[in-house]
Parts: sequence; structure tokens; C-alpha cells
Amino acid sequence: MTTLHLSFYSAFTLSSLGLAFHRTHLISALLCLESMMLSLYVALAMWPIQTHTSSTTIMPILLLAFSACEAGAGLALLVASTRTHGSDHLHNLNLLQC
Repeated sequence: MTTLHLSFYSAFTLSSLGLAFHRTHLISALLCLESMMLSLYVALAMWPIQTHTSSTTIMPILLLAFSACEAGAGLALLVASTRTHGSDHLHNLNLLQC
């Protein structure tokens, strides 16, 4: 395993562990999701270089577009939940309450 692969795997693993264990605020969960998407983007962008292919793929650009849409939707949910509940704590977001 090269150091490039190790850095991608460790970045993705650390962000997924951050998402699993530090779920107090919605903004920290969104940041962990964005770091996961960033590590996937870098891995997909470096894949043609690692395999020594001359053609570029459209997958990194599609992933970047979807991650931008995900970030926009996440920030909209953050603003809406902060306005209705008063904070961005995840324990306040109970779906069973009106």
C-alpha cells in the first residue's frame, strides 16, 4: 500500500469516526460528511494517475457537484432547525415531536 492510499483511507476513516462519535452538533456532522466527500473526490481524481491512463473521467466532477448540492441542503437544514429549535444540537431534533 502506498502512502497515497494510506492517506486516503486514513482521511476517510477519521471522518467516518468523527461522524460516528462526535454527534453533538449538526454542523460537526455536516463537516464530517464534507470531509468524507473531499477524500472521495481526491481519490477519484488521482485514480487515472495511479492507473497510468491518459483519459480523464467525469466521476470526480459529478461527485463534486453532488457534494455541493449536499452541502447546500445541509446548510439549509441547519438554518431551518436552528430557527425552529433554537440550537443545532442533535438531541433536540426529535422527529416524533411536532
